[in-house]
Amino acid sequence: MTLKQALSRARGILAEKNIDDAPLECELLLRHALGISRTQLYLDLDHELSPKQEEAFWRLLKRRLNGEPTAYITGHREFYGLDFYVDPRVLIPRPESELLVEAALGLAQNHPLSTIAEVGTGCGAIAVSLALNLPQTKIYATDISAPALEVALLNCQKHGVIDRVHLLEGNMLDPVPEPVDLIIANLPYVRESELARMSPARFEPLLALAGGLDGMERIRQLCRRQVDSKLHPSGFLLLEIGQGQKRAVSIFLRALFPNGKIEVMPDLSGIDRLVSLSLAASKPEPANA
Repeated sequence: MTLKQALSRARGILAEKNIDDAPLECELLLRHALGISRTQLYLDLDHELSPKQEEAFWRLLKRRLNGEPTAYITGHREFYGLDFYVDPRVLIPRPESELLVEAALGLAQNHPLSTIAEVGTGCGAIAVSLALNLPQTKIYATDISAPALEVALLNCQKHGVIDRVHLLEGNMLDPVPEPVDLIIANLPYVRESELARMSPARFEPLLALAGGLDGMERIRQLCRRQVDSKLHPSGFLLLEIGQGQKRAVSIFLRALFPNGKIEVMPDLSGIDRLVSLSLAASKPEPANA
């Protein structure tokens, strides 16, 4: 069987099981089985697989058919154009979370961001991406999970930002030692009723997914108890939210920060995904002389 034939057959099998992005997933699994680059794969499509290579590829495909995410099988996930190591200790970074990075970099163009705190860093994808693009900014990256921080450390070392990303274990902002200019939070926001329908939930850490009955439990904890003391008076908060949570989160933030400026941004699928809160807008105007 040639590489081309293996890809074609595997695509059909994954497509039958309604697995999204079947062509890409097959390519990633085959490249991982053979230890080759994308360029090598497509330059050598007529290459005959050895029996050992075939066996390795179909073994990986079987794991995927069993529901295991490709990122865990290969140990790799691309995020913001960078390659990150991932395993079941951390949530697999989603493309929609790149919006947090883009929004933070947009803020940095117009506002000095000397310190940033990222809550629930997981594999460190957001913190590392920001550190590479904002080399003068100190970044605190927290997680309540010590195993997750082990993975984040590996990625900080891989991308050479270990001196700029300060990994801290603890509950949300508790371990952050000072007020910061920007808080970024991609907290668990999946509702209890939705967890059972999520196939990756069998493999990904529940701690990083479960957001309580309405999906907003952790968001409320962060904003009620920690934002006031850990965000500069003219700082910013960026929150990733789940589908259908825009109104509830906006009303909640408006009640807590009545003078703040709240904006909501959609992801590439048109789903309201990011809520931005600017406390700079709440600064009182100087009195007339």
